[in-house]
Amino acid sequence: MRRTLLLLVALLSAVGVDGLYAHEVRPAYLEVHQTGPETYDVLWKVPARGDLRLGLYVRLPENCQHLAPPTGSNIADAFTERLSVSCQGGLSGGKILIDGLSATLTDVLARVQRSDATTQVVRLAPSTPSFVVEAAPSWTQVAWTYLRLGIEHILLGIDHLLFVLGLLLLSKGLGVLLKTITSFTVGHSISLALATVGWFNVPGKPLGAIIALSIVFLAAELVRARRHQPSVTIRKPWIVSFGFGLLHGLGFAGALVQLGLPRSEIPAALLLFNLGVEIGQILFIVIVLALLGALRRLEIRWPVWAEPVPIYAMGSIAAFWFVGRFVAML
Repeated sequence: MRRTLLLLVALLSAVGVDGLYAHEVRPAYLEVHQTGPETYDVLWKVPARGDLRLGLYVRLPENCQHLAPPTGSNIADAFTERLSVSCQGGLSGGKILIDGLSATLTDVLARVQRSDATTQVVRLAPSTPSFVVEAAPSWTQVAWTYLRLGIEHILLGIDHLLFVLGLLLLSKGLGVLLKTITSFTVGHSISLALATVGWFNVPGKPLGAIIALSIVFLAAELVRARRHQPSVTIRKPWIVSFGFGLLHGLGFAGALVQLGLPRSEIPAALLLFNLGVEIGQILFIVIVLALLGALRRLEIRWPVWAEPVPIYAMGSIAAFWFVGRFVAML
């Protein structure tokens, strides 16, 4: 089983080469706030690097006209634009399009708040770059948006998945595995909550580099385990998983913090997003264990020389991420 799991690490590491800037694929954020029967304030926040921004632009329905020229500024690796518009007859039933989204890997979280306090939250993707403003959105639609955002954030975060896979390697037995994964969950849930409410503010670039370094550490511990060298990580992996869970939780928080959600909406968004992360994590573990079971039935005999290769591949890929992210900070 261990050899098969190591080969799975190699496969995920190969896929992960393209994940050097996994945390740089940040979601854009659109907020439309109704200020009158036919007037709206629009906030558009799109990822940027220095003076360069993603070529994403909001296209409002044709019945909307600008009340004043838009104002824009670059703040904290994001381009923020604000404008006021008047839409004859209101926005209900109108379509809002994100021009250029189809040509990117970026998602957009769109939030429409009406004067009666009802809110519509929609997640847009390259395959679905537009949405129709609803007259009365349901709470289930809003909940599913944040839940799905959390699921996709963990499943598309190759570095997070590689770390979880490393924890599976260190955990011998179902009981140890449950304790290790639970500790990781508790750790990242705590830091995710504290960072999202503003108690911690860790820059995304250094954090991404440190997360990559945590995978290098895990790979080194796997080498020690192969050589039967004792360590706290090998004896009690749940202790280390809790500590690194705090670190990875800060990475999860970046997806919510960078959106700039209203404080009144943060508790619900935080709960649902974190639940989505947990669902995605459990789904990944179940898939890995199911794949292992299928491969065991095939009784494939891997050569002995192939066993250490995936561990070194895991560490090398993570080191490559670390160097690339460190250079990106300079």
